[in-house]
Amino acid sequence: RMENGRLGKYEIRGTLGKGAMGTVYDGYDAIIDRRVAIKTMPLADAADAEAKDELARFRREAQAAGRLTHPNIVAVYDYGEDGAIAYIVMEYAPGTELKKMLDNGERLPPAESARIMEGLLAGLQYSHERGVVHRDVKPGNIILTPEGVVKIADFGIARIESSSMTQVGTVMGTPAYMSPEQFMGQTVDARTDIYSSGVMLYQLLTGERPYEGGMTAIMHKALNTEPPRPSELSVTAPPALDAVVAKAMAKRPENRFESAAAFAQAIREAMSGASASRDHGIRPGLADDATMISTRAPARAGPTPAMATLSPVKPASAAKSRMTLLLAGAAAAAIVVGGTGAYFALSGPSKPPPAVSAALAPPKPPAFAPQTALPEVPPAAAIPAEAPPPPPVIIPAPAAVAPPSPAQAASPTANPGMIRDAVIAALGPAACSFTRNGMDGGKLVVTGVAGRAAESHLRLGVRDRLPADAAPDAVSWRLELFDGPYCGVLDMIRPAANAPLGLALRNGARRLRKDEDIVPQVTMPDFASWLQLDYFSSDGGVTHLHPTDLGPARQASARSVVTLGDTARERWQVDAPFGTDMIVAIASSTPLFATPRPADDTADAYLQALRLALADAARKGGRVAASAILLDTTER
Repeated sequence: RMENGRLGKYEIRGTLGKGAMGTVYDGYDAIIDRRVAIKTMPLADAADAEAKDELARFRREAQAAGRLTHPNIVAVYDYGEDGAIAYIVMEYAPGTELKKMLDNGERLPPAESARIMEGLLAGLQYSHERGVVHRDVKPGNIILTPEGVVKIADFGIARIESSSMTQVGTVMGTPAYMSPEQFMGQTVDARTDIYSSGVMLYQLLTGERPYEGGMTAIMHKALNTEPPRPSELSVTAPPALDAVVAKAMAKRPENRFESAAAFAQAIREAMSGASASRDHGIRPGLADDATMISTRAPARAGPTPAMATLSPVKPASAAKSRMTLLLAGAAAAAIVVGGTGAYFALSGPSKPPPAVSAALAPPKPPAFAPQTALPEVPPAAAIPAEAPPPPPVIIPAPAAVAPPSPAQAASPTANPGMIRDAVIAALGPAACSFTRNGMDGGKLVVTGVAGRAAESHLRLGVRDRLPADAAPDAVSWRLELFDGPYCGVLDMIRPAANAPLGLALRNGARRLRKDEDIVPQVTMPDFASWLQLDYFSSDGGVTHLHPTDLGPARQASARSVVTLGDTARERWQVDAPFGTDMIVAIASSTPLFATPRPADDTADAYLQALRLALADAARKGGRVAASAILLDTTER
């Protein structure tokens, strides 16, 4: 019952979607000022046994997901019944179903598939540790947010260890992703989710599900046959993942990975040896994968430009921008210093362009020197002309960690090399973060930026990989944390840690007041390159600081230091709304865009364009370096 646009204490503001069981509404909790999604279904008729079963599953979804609080799981806040309607109040998680992306033929490289699996398996590991088995893992239940965060949804047929509701002999799940034990109506555990996740990885790598057809055909194949190896169906699928997929999809549960964490680690190890040039897209034409349930048979809008004295008209959007951009002519392309950086080779060395003199003397070096012995990302192999190139920015982050030397193995004390290797292995694939590590006074220090919700997972990942005898303070953390929508761009530019691209604001500023100048400074990488400098706002807007129509792109020489925004011809100043924003610098050996992007942009539109631009750079044998810093702006 919804009276005056309300359901219980929640205000109904619109409809997000409709399904066979009910409607999902766009809701609002006025008490705590929170937007929510409200999933509803009719209360069961006491005489309708099937409807009563559906309601029981609905309540179980609230019970199962309600005990789980994890960045990779859609949170459940409340359950209620009002009149003839039962409802679940959930986290509002805007985004796109992975199934919809696959059905639309959107191409994902293997490393992006591995990143998605990382988020999925992290959420499943958390769920399994708390006694909840999802039992319906499939692309249709995976949401990718605009920031690139993976969210697991729909625990409607989940099994809770303390529950005896599910009876042996009942088949529940989606046939194409069901494990052999599900088809056989046996009791399932966490290894069923491992199997279904293996099927999903197979589909991400090949564009095809391992078994197709009706339920009977799929069941026969799942119980009696082996699918082709992924690398047999896709020449660019990393062969190292063949064994990983096979183990995840083993017919006997005891032959699969013992946990979701072990599965994720195997993916990381396999991907660490894969070349970035083998990134491959997903093919379209996937069949419907609706859930089947049956009884078992015997088997900030970033900175917005505002023309100072030369332009009589101020853009309307400038009133809501975080900075005012003052331009009087073409800006000199000169660019800056020690933020968090990343560099990688896309396809071998490029022809050095003419050098451009630096605008500044080299900046003061950072307080600690980054490690110089990081494993290098190998040059990408040639990309076949007929294969559309994938986004080059998402690549296996850590190289395979070398085993300790005999001397290390014999030593009972964790040495700095072992600690550093553990940190690299943990942070390399970590979502929603952009980090580097270095030594300061004999201690390993991790710096960079990360989502506030991701910080605990970064620390836990490092802790779990440190040698058992490592000191509690073996790693010092100096991360800058944020709550804004920046995960997508960070995951895109995070192919390698400690890179030779620096980014900072003049005088090291990280907090600026209204009307203060924003002066980015960039120290260019060790190759002649072109700069793309972007200002990301917490409200999802992007302003492109360089290049622009008034400040065209120009090449900068290797290791030059250039400053922007410090002349009468080009200025950016802090303006409302205020908060935490992010500045991102990308240097490439070939221009990313033929013409400058519009000054005002959205993060979604720009990141899609950036993926294509980086793919084009890969085709041309380009090299890319990137860096990101946070900036807090305030009115006073």
